[in-house]
Amino acid sequence: MSKQIAVLMGGRSDERDVSLRSGEAVAEALRSLGYRVLAIDIGQDIRVTLDEIRSDTDVVFNALHGRYGEDGCVQGFCELLGLPYTHSGVLASALAMNKVVAKQLFANAGIPVPDGGVFVRKQILDHEPMERPYVIKPLDEGSSLGVHIVREGEDSPLANRGWGYGESILIEDYIPGRELTVAIMNERSLEALEIRPTEGFYDYRSKYTKGCAEYLVPAPIPNAIRDDVLRFSLLAHKTLGCRGVTRADFRYDDSTEGLGLRLLEINTQPGLTPTSLVPEIAAHAGIDFRMLVNWMIEDARCNI
Repeated sequence: MSKQIAVLMGGRSDERDVSLRSGEAVAEALRSLGYRVLAIDIGQDIRVTLDEIRSDTDVVFNALHGRYGEDGCVQGFCELLGLPYTHSGVLASALAMNKVVAKQLFANAGIPVPDGGVFVRKQILDHEPMERPYVIKPLDEGSSLGVHIVREGEDSPLANRGWGYGESILIEDYIPGRELTVAIMNERSLEALEIRPTEGFYDYRSKYTKGCAEYLVPAPIPNAIRDDVLRFSLLAHKTLGCRGVTRADFRYDDSTEGLGLRLLEINTQPGLTPTSLVPEIAAHAGIDFRMLVNWMIEDARCNI
């Protein structure tokens, strides 16, 4: 009898819609490969849901994004229940989700990262934390949620009462230039891709709306930069103890007196939607979507 795969999707984070799209794409691919698939839109009580399916489930495919699905919580439940699961383990997931801790670990490993620090919202409103332009980031969100570039003459989004990403905020230098990303699979950096948004920066809308960005793979960058971005990506993956498939995001300032490469983050639960970057890079490397998903099932495990 074929394996039964529980595909977890949806969840409670602000990335719910993206997760549903990733999960649906994964479930369809798994069915076409002959697996028995249980697609689950995760609600409030993740633990109860996992406990109910544990006896009939061979592998959990974690297609959740954001809090609870990407930060080590679901991974911890799977470990306790002895359910093999895809993507990174508890610690790596938690570290990658915390931008401040991850950034310090990357810097310690010799990976170039943007300058910046953590500030309290009131501090920022009372006094500019650094020269504009700079970037505002929530400490633990994905998909560019809450990310803003604060430029000269613009009001800070932190002055808006609708700001909903906490009082402690990561502020970083704005790195001009080009957006690069690398897919890591099976302890190998597959290739670098350049993202060219049709307007503005590569925000939530650009990431998940067809036609809002152009993707160039392989990225048209010098060979030396390509070697560096592939090397730094794999080093970041290993520094956090990641496994399975991850994605590393960079800015590349190629101006005459530019800052060069800077790693922004590593994503342990990269999107698997029709507009997502990892499937695009994998396809360039000769790995179609079904092959990618099947490999992730074969790689699934518990760390304990």
